[in-house]
Amino acid sequence: MWITKIKLKNFRNYKNEEIILDKNINLFFGENAQGKTNIIESIFLASMGKSFRAKKDKEMINLDSECAEVEIEYEKSDRDGKVKIELFNKKNIFLNGIKIKKLSELLGNINTVIFTPDDINILKGSPQNRRRFLDIMISQLKPNYMYHLNLYLKTIEQRNNYLKQIKEEKKDENLLDIWDEKLIEEADIIFKYRNEYMKKIKEKIKKIHGEITNNKEEIEIDYFSECTSKEIYLNLLKQRRKLDIIKGFTTKGIHRDDFFIKINNKQLDIYGSQGQHRTAILSLKLSELNIVKEEIDEEPVLLLDDFMSELDEKRIKSFLEKIEDTQVIITCTEKLEVENKKILIYNVEER
Repeated sequence: MWITKIKLKNFRNYKNEEIILDKNINLFFGENAQGKTNIIESIFLASMGKSFRAKKDKEMINLDSECAEVEIEYEKSDRDGKVKIELFNKKNIFLNGIKIKKLSELLGNINTVIFTPDDINILKGSPQNRRRFLDIMISQLKPNYMYHLNLYLKTIEQRNNYLKQIKEEKKDENLLDIWDEKLIEEADIIFKYRNEYMKKIKEKIKKIHGEITNNKEEIEIDYFSECTSKEIYLNLLKQRRKLDIIKGFTTKGIHRDDFFIKINNKQLDIYGSQGQHRTAILSLKLSELNIVKEEIDEEPVLLLDDFMSELDEKRIKSFLEKIEDTQVIITCTEKLEVENKKILIYNVEER
């Protein structure tokens, strides 16, 4: 698939902009704070229905305006399409001119894989970063996954509120059975999705990482969950009930899932060098790219924000050499030249 046109109205620093994209590599270069990342953000917004960096939608609206619009036109092998998003007091999303009621209706229409400087923290940072990586990938391929994840998170919130009421107001703790039953059902569904896609990543990442490192490094990835079956999670909830009441929140569940990477049998987040972290995240992102491609039977759009900042020239070339027939949108501070690659270049300057 590929994106043909971007229209921005009062989105970030863009008052009224129309951008035509090429099927191959599109390079947006310029000094910092000129609006390059805003272009990547608009595509991601049309893909996922939310920003990868803004906590609130209103942050994406131009400071001199009350509303903003993002319109993305795209082509797939079997159809053309258009996503339009209006940001005002609330967010309205239109797919081919028809307003959608659920976010799941948007997911999977524009398939993207994004790489940003902050992605180095997927492997170096907290488990939340790794879960978010999984959630974004799976949601695009299985929109129903996001429905179950949101339902699980809402149930956790309700259960946590009731845990506090038990502690502070002496409510009946037996009523926790209601929330426990809901949690178990949703956790089981979420685990099956995550486990399936972690297996796919494991299959891809070994070969990819071996190629990138000339077989000097062997990579392993292990998925950890406390909810591998309904019975196990139910027992955990019962065992931890008293502790959960004391703490006022649910201490066990699918919201604690994590995965770990080892390089040559050493845990990356403890013993890995900066270079190994960078190579591992490249391998992870290329694995994601290949999985999405196989699932949708065509190439997703690759978004590379500030691509030069975290990678040296060798890794950049190694990454781009492995990308064939993929539309790539790159932002960086300098022009980028890649042998045997056609590049459409935009110089971005704030006006």
